[in-house]
Amino acid sequence: MRYFTLIALFTLFSCGNKEDILLPKANITIVKNVDDLSPIYIFFRTKGNDTLVEVNRKNSIISTNWILNVDKRLPLRLAIPEIMKLQQRKREEKAHKNEKAENYYSYADTIGKNVAFIPFTNVYYRIDKPLSGGFIFYFKKDSDLVLINNIQIKKSEVLNYVYSFNFAINPRIELVFDKNMSFEEYLQIKILTRELDTFNKEVPEEYID
Repeated sequence: MRYFTLIALFTLFSCGNKEDILLPKANITIVKNVDDLSPIYIFFRTKGNDTLVEVNRKNSIISTNWILNVDKRLPLRLAIPEIMKLQQRKREEKAHKNEKAENYYSYADTIGKNVAFIPFTNVYYRIDKPLSGGFIFYFKKDSDLVLINNIQIKKSEVLNYVYSFNFAINPRIELVFDKNMSFEEYLQIKILTRELDTFNKEVPEEYID
């Protein structure tokens, strides 16, 4: 309930300036409640034919859990660089660092009718192409197919495909996302494939290309 209060207060404060964020939607709740939080807002803006991004992190306290409210319309090429700056700031903080503090993305659970969260604290983003080795997953904008080491499969079959192999040691996984993909599509993929984060001991690096 505390989180809904924060949203309500922000909306009332910003109403005159037409501030709004359209959250991504999914049909499952990964994390329902987060306490001791700081909300950060990443807005979708337009100027003429250009899409812009604006970050409001006035309420961000290093020692708390960060909730990133990212507008679902933003393309990854604009959203992820700003998210990387926020991550770097929190990771480099020494004086007020809290090792237990996590970072979460917020989204709307359309089934549970509530705001839900998915952690991304340990994700490292790269604006680049992966080199080689292990499983490389290419997720293209508006596509139901995923390219995995030159084999195309449906996104819904990713986990079944990975677990069909009998590895002696699980290989490293690299996730590559189309830079023009919307943040909503990205988050829906992350929710669908979240088990990949525990496929081996390392959280997959994520590439934006």
